[in-house]
Amino acid sequence: MDDSRTPDTPWRTEARALLSLSLPLVIGNLGWSAISATDLLLLGHLGPDAVAAGSLALNLYHAFLIFGIGLTAAASPLIASERGRRLHSVRDIRRTVRQTIWAGAMFCLPAWALLWHAEAILIAIGQDPELSSQAATLARSLQWGLLPYLVFLVLRNFVSALERPIWGVIVTLAAVPFNALAGWVLIFGHLGFPAMGMHGAGLASFLTSIFMGAGMILVVILQHSFRRYHLLGRFWVPDWHRLATVWKVGLPIAVTVGLEVTVFNAAVFLMGLIGRAPLAAHAVAVQIAALCFMVPMGIGQAATVRVGYAHGRGDAAAVGRAGWLALGIGTFFAVCTATLLISAPRFLISGFIDLDVPANAQVIDFAVSFLAVAALFQLVDAAQAIGAGALRGLQDTRVPMIFAAVGYWVIGIGTAVILAFPMKMAGVGIWLGLATGLGVVAVLLVWRWARRERLGVGVLTA
Repeated sequence: MDDSRTPDTPWRTEARALLSLSLPLVIGNLGWSAISATDLLLLGHLGPDAVAAGSLALNLYHAFLIFGIGLTAAASPLIASERGRRLHSVRDIRRTVRQTIWAGAMFCLPAWALLWHAEAILIAIGQDPELSSQAATLARSLQWGLLPYLVFLVLRNFVSALERPIWGVIVTLAAVPFNALAGWVLIFGHLGFPAMGMHGAGLASFLTSIFMGAGMILVVILQHSFRRYHLLGRFWVPDWHRLATVWKVGLPIAVTVGLEVTVFNAAVFLMGLIGRAPLAAHAVAVQIAALCFMVPMGIGQAATVRVGYAHGRGDAAAVGRAGWLALGIGTFFAVCTATLLISAPRFLISGFIDLDVPANAQVIDFAVSFLAVAALFQLVDAAQAIGAGALRGLQDTRVPMIFAAVGYWVIGIGTAVILAFPMKMAGVGIWLGLATGLGVVAVLLVWRWARRERLGVGVLTA
């Protein structure tokens, strides 16, 4: 029988591997977003002050969490590169996993000390004292979930680097209803528990973090593919050289993602100087843009693994295929989301605000204009996320950190301030400034990726 199927090529094979790894990571990212959204949704039933205080506490906690996410992301390129060098390596991968958890635990100590004083921190940055007190109640419960959640992240990075990310997705999706149920029980007092309000919300999130960390521990202990690594055996034994490597790779990633997140926090402050309607519209538009970002973020995470795997093998052609395919797939998705943002902004906004209420008309108009700018920066946002992910696969993290600092905080915020105030473009000016900063970072990262061999990026060093 004549077989007319198109024969496999290295590009087709890589595309399949990249997509099969990206999809579970995207779903996992969306699940994490759902958990955060559920916390605020439940607090909304306690009243507007609870939402405001909850937002303050969650934003402060997430500032530390994002740093921890960046730090523990070091596990992915290190494991992937080792697998590329020796496909059945066990000891080296175990060392990386253990010491990345150690690094996360080391970070938790100062983070806990600072979060314990959340009220003083919030008051020092000008927040309402009463709201700050309520927020501190939530933050002091939330903070203990930081370590188990970082354990979950390290183990999720481990299974993803072994190209079996579905286990992280299963645990994340199971955590969504667990978090909702725990919040419903502890915040409002159901099933025989007392109503604990804000403290209950923090306790529910803490329990959810334990659920996720314990879930991944059970996976790596019980699942046959992972059991042979004995990740938790002699866990207390230090490995100072590998710990230093984790910090060397992970710290610049942590700073980079911190710079990106805090630039959007700064935009909130700038928008608040303009007025309440632009601020509310900004909150809606950012939520929509963040939802779109989950896809290129997942593709970037997959690119880290695929590039790292090829890098470990010393296969320069495969490195190029993995990175360029990720950028191509991300660009295609960005074109689709940009088209949606331009063609149906009111439909997207209706998921967050009632379009039929006259009082919302000004907020809706602002949000539509912001989404028009967001459509413009979909391409550059995808490019910077995936470009950074591909370079991380080469363990190149320090220079991208410098790009982020200059692009986001010097060019991005500087342009936003000039356009919004002296040039009187208000909220649209702030969004154009953000787009400019993202664009500069994207161009620099893609340029560095394209010239990686001439620049000596990704040379193995021991």
